[in-house]
Amino acid sequence: MSYLEYPKPRYHGAKGEVNSVFRPADTPPDISSPGASTHYLATNASTGGEFGLYKVELGARSPGAKTHFHKAMSESFYILSGELELYNGEKWVTGRVGDFLYVPVGGLHAFKNVTDEPTSMLMLFSPGAPREEYFERVAEMAQRSAEELKQFRLRHDSFFVEDFDPRTE
Repeated sequence: MSYLEYPKPRYHGAKGEVNSVFRPADTPPDISSPGASTHYLATNASTGGEFGLYKVELGARSPGAKTHFHKAMSESFYILSGELELYNGEKWVTGRVGDFLYVPVGGLHAFKNVTDEPTSMLMLFSPGAPREEYFERVAEMAQRSAEELKQFRLRHDSFFVEDFDPRTE
């Protein structure tokens, strides 16, 4: 029987360390806006770049994110509550509680809440990227010129189809 190999050790101590991070469930969101809130569960900084994990709560009829892809990281979605429309690069599927969508590097994807109820999901980026500035400033940048928004998105490894061919959205 053949077994997959584990990655090479990155910790070389003999006794382990006390270095866990606990975040209580009642911690307020790190970002709140009228239609959404985001909780920074594990950031690029807190995981040493291994991954980024965010809890995102979208209000009813939230537009989410249009079709895009990433060149440096994968993105995954896990539905905690409500329903979320997810574009898997080929078609829209309805994600419900417990559903999971993995989008490899380069995979086209999008999401939106088309229901009259809020929805909640976990978003996982791997490897970790400094997504916090993106989450914190994307609404502001959307109010600027199309070129400024495009450059902001590109700086954050977010290649939106509409930035390259507006007829495709």
